[in-house]
Formats: sequence, structure tokens, C-alpha cells
Amino acid sequence: MKYIFTLIIISLCQASFSQQISYSEWKERARNDIRLLPEYGHVSKTAGQKEADKELIETSLRQDTTPRKASDHLIRLGFNYLYRGDLVTAMYRFNQAYLLDATNDNIYWGYGAIYLTFNDVSEALKQYDNGLKSNPSNSNILTDKATAYMSLFQQKNQKADLYKSIELFNQSYKIDSTNQNTLFKLSAAYFYQKDCTNAWKFYNECMKLGGQPITQEYTDALKKMCSK
Repeated sequence: MKYIFTLIIISLCQASFSQQISYSEWKERARNDIRLLPEYGHVSKTAGQKEADKELIETSLRQDTTPRKASDHLIRLGFNYLYRGDLVTAMYRFNQAYLLDATNDNIYWGYGAIYLTFNDVSEALKQYDNGLKSNPSNSNILTDKATAYMSLFQQKNQKADLYKSIELFNQSYKIDSTNQNTLFKLSAAYFYQKDCTNAWKFYNECMKLGGQPITQEYTDALKKMCSK
């Protein structure tokens, strides 16, 4: 059971586990590199850093025309680097997205994903909550916040964390019922609640849309526990 959960968490986090830096190394580097701190740590920047920021903004706006489009572009790039295990460059891009448009709530989706990859669930939840303050209906953040609670359930085996994850997954599902990632996670959460009806329901909904996140190991485990 624990092995299957680990496989699910790997899929849920969606990040490469061949990451190029440990969390202790990350925190040490962040002491001298504000680009590794969310929102640049709100640290006063040097004249050189401000000039670099100005050049980035000008270049980004020439390419993407508006601050929000440029910010969204940088967030996509950040997740691309995250999935490849390059968390440092990913964080640089998320912070650049913040520089372009600090009101873009998806920035906190990126920040949270960084910390969830490092298994710092507390800091991940803090970042997700920051994003939800700006936009309570951000389904991406709701889904990943629920994922963080599933991780807590794995660590502490407290059913309250599992129930919270299911609550958040369902909130996200009501906003976007076609997100395969959310559907798979809902199935997995109900699997751990031993609710076979809902586990199969969301599994089948995910499969109808392509079933991309679903692993063979999870399918086998679901069939074994919840044979039709």
C-alpha cells in the first residue's frame, strides 16, 4: 500500500526526481541569491539588479506585449524547468513572472510546486494560500494544495489530512471537471479512503479524457482493492 502511495505521489507532484540540488544546498544558496526566495524575499535590490530587471521587462514586453502574457509565459517556462529537475532555473522564472505581474496568482502555484518537490509541505501550503487569497477559484492551486495534504497524510497517517485533500480536490473539480490531473488525484484520494465507488468514478472520468497521469501500478492496485 505504501509503495503504491509513493508511486501516486510521484505522479501527483509531477516533478522530476532527478533534481539537481538538495534542499539543504538550496537554502544555503538562497542566503546569497534572492532569486531563490519567493518574491525575491522582499529584499532591496542593488542598482545592477534593478537595471537587469528593467532589461528583462522591456525584452519580455516586446515578445509578449502585455505584463500578464509575459508573466504567464515565464510561469510555463518555470514549470518546464521544474519537470526536468532544474529547480533553480524554475524558481528564477517564477520570480521573473512575479516581476512582470505581481498580481498573477499562478506565481504562487509555481512557488508551491518548488517547495512541494522538496517535501517542505508547510512552506508549499503557505505559498498556495497566498495564491488563493488572490484567486480562491484557482483550480491548479486548489489541486496542488490538496496534493500537499495527501503528502501530509502519507507522512503522519492522519485521516483529517486525507479528508482535507478530498475536500480541496472536489472544490477544484467543480471549477474544472476536465483536468486529468485532478481526476486522477481524486481517484487516488478515494482509493486511500477505501471508497471504491468514487475511486472508480474519477478513474473512469480520467480515462475517458486520455488517462495520461494514471500509472499501471495504480490501475492494478485499484483493481485488486476494488474489483468490479
